[in-house]
Amino acid sequence: QVQLVESGGGLVQPGGSLRLSCAASGFTFSSYAMSWYRQAPGKERELVARITSTGGSTDYADSMKGRFTISRDNAKRTVYLQMNSLKPEDTAVYYCNARSALWDYWGRGTRVTVSS
Repeated sequence: QVQLVESGGGLVQPGGSLRLSCAASGFTFSSYAMSWYRQAPGKERELVARITSTGGSTDYADSMKGRFTISRDNAKRTVYLQMNSLKPEDTAVYYCNARSALWDYWGRGTRVTVSS
């Protein structure tokens, strides 16, 4: 059974940091590109960052560049999102995604609220 389980969300003040984790099971993790998406209230889901299956290449949405870092540990079957200098507009539910040529899996999300 495929599972992507996100964790690490919560309430943080503006300027603070959070580290999200996504633990994967039920598929060959090291063969999948991994991504983080987010969906803010009333908005469409948007790509935050993605990383290739080997971790050799990463890509970020423009508004996250320099603040967020995606990484992965294939031995632990986990992908991470380090978020620094958080802003109120980063408030959203953050979703983990695993994608191959044939399959596309999603987690249930973890909520991040940036507020004073």
